[in-house]
Amino acid sequence: NPAYKGFWEAKKIANPEYVDDDNLYKYDDFGFIGFDLWQVKGNTIFDNVIITDDVKEADAFVEKWKALSEVEKAKKKEEDDKKAEEAKAATASKDDDDDDDDKEDEEE
Repeated sequence: NPAYKGFWEAKKIANPEYVDDDNLYKYDDFGFIGFDLWQVKGNTIFDNVIITDDVKEADAFVEKWKALSEVEKAKKKEEDDKKAEEAKAATASKDDDDDDDDKEDEEE
């Protein structure tokens, strides 16, 4: 760019009505929370969300979540192992069926 003059900076315009408010985002109660998420894989579930300014409450939530997460991982592993065994058995059964057909073909 031949007219390059360095980094662009927004103009700072004085705003006499501006008042800094430290409590602008502080609420006594939240009725709703929203997430705007983009995901590549469908059917993703988001749960176990906490909003707090209490460290003890957050730590207690983390401990509870870790325990629940371990149980969920164990259950998922059991289900995955079961599915893998069923798939292996189905494949073995199919291979056995194919062998029978080959023997019949040889006899003819």
